[in-house]
Amino acid sequence: MGRSRKLAALFSIIVAGLISLAAGSRETLSAAAPPTNDIYPPPESAPVEIQNALKLAAQDHKNVLLIFGGNWCYDCHTLETLLHSSRVAPALEASYHVVNVNIGEFDRNLDLAKKYGVPMDQGVPALAVLDRYGLIIFSQRQGEFSSSDRGTPRKVVQFLEKWKPHPRPS
Repeated sequence: MGRSRKLAALFSIIVAGLISLAAGSRETLSAAAPPTNDIYPPPESAPVEIQNALKLAAQDHKNVLLIFGGNWCYDCHTLETLLHSSRVAPALEASYHVVNVNIGEFDRNLDLAKKYGVPMDQGVPALAVLDRYGLIIFSQRQGEFSSSDRGTPRKVVQFLEKWKPHPRPS
């Protein structure tokens, strides 16, 4: 199996437990903001937020995790809840600055999705990981995060660990 097929398989598995997490875990959606709360800022703020995250990443040697989605998206809220769960948040906070990029009704920030190699026809949430220089080190191509029935905390932590920045050589 080629590397891209292995990555696609891994990322499909990563989000396989999101619905099961929401349905049966102690860290369910009831522990987070209800889906009616806005987790995505106004679409026009995305370019500035990305630039600010890249400036911070250059200073503290973290990567930037871009999450494309919308406030209307159930799976986006489920992923947001999972990312802030006690099992995932430490790995996220240690290595990433997160920018939620609002795509409106699939009519906003599509230029940013294209710039970062994230096809919107696969659904949302859709992710890209940038290094501290703004270079794409991962972009979701197969809708790996677009369904909340494919992730578990362990798999999401594995994803975050895989794409975290590597220590600088001495």
